[in-house]
Parts: sequence; C-alpha cells; structure tokens
Amino acid sequence: MGFSPLGRSKRKRLRPYLAVAAAVALGAGAAAGATAASASTSASRAFAGYQTPATASTTLYRGSTSTPIKHLVVLFDENVSFDHYFGTYPFAANTDGTKFVAKPGTPTVDGLYSKIKKSGPVGPLLTSNPNEYNPQRLTNSQALTSDQNHGYTPEQKAEDAGKMDQFVQNTESATPAAGCAPAYCPPGIVMDYYDGNTVTALWNYAQNYSMSDNNWDTTFGPSTPGALNVISGNTGNASALTPTWSSTPSQPATSSAINGGSMNGDVDPYYDTCSDGNHTTTGALGVMSGKNIGDLLNASHVTWGWFQGGFAPTSTNANGAVCGATSTNIAGAVDSQYSPHHNPFQYYASTANPDHKAPSSLNEIGYTDQANHQYDLSLFNDALNGTDGAKLPSVSYLKAAEAQDAHPGYSDPIDEQKFIVNEVNAIEKSKYWASTAIVVTYDDSDGWYDHVAPNIVNGSHDATQDAAICTSAAVTIGSANDRCGYSQRLPFVVISPYTRENYVSSNETNTASVVKFVEDNWLHGESIPGSFDASSGSLDAHGGVLDFNTRPHFTPVILNPTTGAVVSGAKW
Repeated sequence: MGFSPLGRSKRKRLRPYLAVAAAVALGAGAAAGATAASASTSASRAFAGYQTPATASTTLYRGSTSTPIKHLVVLFDENVSFDHYFGTYPFAANTDGTKFVAKPGTPTVDGLYSKIKKSGPVGPLLTSNPNEYNPQRLTNSQALTSDQNHGYTPEQKAEDAGKMDQFVQNTESATPAAGCAPAYCPPGIVMDYYDGNTVTALWNYAQNYSMSDNNWDTTFGPSTPGALNVISGNTGNASALTPTWSSTPSQPATSSAINGGSMNGDVDPYYDTCSDGNHTTTGALGVMSGKNIGDLLNASHVTWGWFQGGFAPTSTNANGAVCGATSTNIAGAVDSQYSPHHNPFQYYASTANPDHKAPSSLNEIGYTDQANHQYDLSLFNDALNGTDGAKLPSVSYLKAAEAQDAHPGYSDPIDEQKFIVNEVNAIEKSKYWASTAIVVTYDDSDGWYDHVAPNIVNGSHDATQDAAICTSAAVTIGSANDRCGYSQRLPFVVISPYTRENYVSSNETNTASVVKFVEDNWLHGESIPGSFDASSGSLDAHGGVLDFNTRPHFTPVILNPTTGAVVSGAKW
C-alpha cells in the first residue's frame, strides 16, 4: 500500500488533524497559541497523584557545577544504530549528495570495514556478512526509508545470543506487495547504511568535535524505554491506568508495553491530554513512579526544561489540550508534530504538564511554575535569545517535531539535519556557547543492523519477553525483569569547546550516561535508586567525549542546515 505518515508501523494511536493545524508552525506564534489555549483549559479533571506545581522563587536557584560546563543541551533524536549512520566513517563515496572529504589524520571507528583503501572500505562484513543480506550504501535520494521492527523481543532475537546474524528475520519490516513509496524499502534494507554524503552534518561535527563508537542503548526496546532512560536510567516502576476522559477514569489497566512492572514498549503517557490521539480514544496509558532527573534538579534548585516540537496546543476542549500542529517531510507527507510517547516527563506526576500550559511568563522558563518544565520547542530559542528576560536553563532536552526527528517511516536524515544544524548554529552564536556542551544522540536503534555484540550488564528472565542473550545474564540492577541491556550501539556526538577536535572515544557509555553527567556536574554525584546511572560510563572520564584537560576551542563551526557542509570555523 502507499506510504502513510499516520499509518506507519509501531505507532498505534492515530492523531486526527484539525483544520487550523496546517497553518501552525514552530515559532513565536506557537508559543502565543499555547498561552491562549492554556488559559481556557479545564482544570476539573483529576489526574491520579498529580498536583499543580507551586511556583518556586527564582532566588532559590543556583548554577554551580563541578566542570566548566554550565549548560547541557541534549538533542534527542529517533531510531538510528551506529552502523546505520557511521558504519563507513570517515569514508564517503561522493557519488551523490553533499561532498565529504575527511581531514588528514581522521581516526577510524569500529565500523563495517576491516580497512579503508583509496577505493573505499573493505572487509567481510560488507561482502560476506553472516546475515541474509550484505549491507548496502543508501544514497541521498533514498533518505526516506521504511520503519523497522524495534520491539524489545525482536531486537534480542536479531542479535542471536551475540552472533548478530538474525536482523533480516527479526527486525526488518515486511515489504508490502505494492511497495511503500515514497519510502524506500527493498528486501535487506535493515542492513543498510548512510555515509557522509547524506548524514553530512553529523560527520562534520565529528570532524571538529568528538564522537563515540562505543555508546549503547541502555535497554532493548523502542522509543518510550529509550526516552525514560535518558532522563532516569530506569524503566522499572511502570504501571497503566485508564485515561481521565474514559467512562471509568484512572482505574488500573493493562498494556502490552508494560511487562514485569517495567516499560519495555511504547504506550502514551497518562499525564498528557494529547495522549490517545488527542483524547479521542480510551486506550490504557502509562504511568511511572520513582524519580527522574527533573525531580533531582528541582530538589537542588537547578533550572531545566524539556522542549518538544508541537507541544503547544492548537486548541482545547472539555477533555484538555489538543496538539494539532503538523509538519511536512521531504516527501511531502504531513504528520503531527507532537508525539506523546516521546515525552518521558509526562509519565511522572511530579514532572508532567497534563494540559500543556505555557509558562506564566518567558522569564519563568527553566523554573518551576504552571508549565512544570515542559515546553514547546519554540520557547528554547526564546530562552537562548533572552526574549522578555528568558534565560537558558542549565539542562535542556530538545525533541524535534516528528518530521525532523529522524524516525524512519515519517522522517529522514535530511529533515533531521535541518533541525540539528539550526539548533546547534543558534547555540554556537549565543552568549552561552563558551560554557555549553551539546549532545546529539538517539532513543533506540529502530532495529537497524549494527555488527557489535553488546555487553549485557543487566539480564532479564521473562520467558514471554526475553531471548537467550538476556536470560543467560544475571539481573544486577534492581530486581525487575524486562530491563535487559545494553542492546545496540547508538550514535553519540558531542559539540562543545571542551572536546578534543576530530576525536573518537571508545569508552563505553550508554543513554543513562547523560543522566550520570547531570548528576555529577550539578548534583554532587547524587543518583536515582534502581537506575543504570551509577554503573554508567562518564562522558568526561579519561579518553571520553568531553575533555577538560585539553585547551578549549571557542571558535564555533557553523554548518549549512540544508547541505550539512561547513560554512565557517573548521580547521584544516
């Protein structure tokens, strides 16, 4: 059947568009819409455990850190394995797309090759791969691909007890008889990869800053577990409730995304009135208890925020906010901007903003008020630019609108590149650049092939969910099942004056290493009970992606958001 941005695999709740949504775009207009919509939202619905946050005085907040980094910005994109974006780094074919030529002396990575010759990368993984198909290079014109199967169990089976040879059978999505145009989806696509002619910006950032070739998805599974891990390192303590708009509100429920008390699949958050297709259905919704990094930052009076495309509601009704904003990808397909199950803080009563209220004023961004640290993406640029007294929070997570978040099936590397480069350029040109670290990483692998077998640091023994790669390992973090990991390597690029230039770190890190850095830098090493954080590798350890012993390089590298090519600032 034809490609449909709303009928893609693994996305179960379809969000209807409003007629006004086509005119909604990211920017000041979206923020203004949020303010107007928030004012009319009903406050009569009772969310279990939720209390409207009391405004905290800004005089209580502090910004002291253990390193020169005063601002961390995490660009958290979707569904990419390391080999899918960096498998032949630093060699690009230069037969299409934006030309890329690596700097002399560029280090190699643990990629798909055994060596790189003048003619290109060579090695048995490229020509006699143990999977059913050999990896093939994807061209710039094949940027929009089908979505793969990235479920908790299929990913384990694809790795086949560490042999890494069952991806086609387990994580490749079946090709429809009529194809999936305009998406590209030939047999064997799950094995395929891009190079610097398509993911040009990320390769250029790696050339001028640092990256890791040993960073891992904390646990197996899709977007929601990955999102929870980047803010808590803990997918345990999960449950489900009926939505507040159902005929039996806030009652215990079951969800296929929650097993053994752990979140190992995708389900929309309970504390979000844009869940269930803008509350048009009454499916079970996910709830998380325990702590996340926002709770810890609030307790220590450190500013922070989650900024997501489409968070500002386009209207409201008796059941809450309606997130009707849409965007268009490179193929001309229209999709909703906001995805509730990509917003991890909305699963927690303590950090949710159920009605998508705007901050009481722009100078409250980062502080606790009615928005509860949950914002539309447009407000990040207001904070960066100091609009009406706004300031950049100490810790910021940025989530693109769906068309630009890289998720196969409805997004792609070219649309993603525009989001990444526009945000990075803005930060680099701001007054905050000299004390900022930008992390670009991903929530899961999408099931794309990666050749390196994981180190299973935490096993799981659920006979209905786990394969041998997980049942053969001990449960070492907490006591819950269905949190097996690490799973697959994910890209991890750091852009900051405090990196080595053109550096590849092979230190082992994982998604929860982001949480660990926040804890170490702002919170004196405090950790979250039951989290992977304490056992995670440090970003600034010896040989890491951050290096505070090297001379900082403050001249920013500015890229073209359309091509990913360097505009200024690079050294050769």
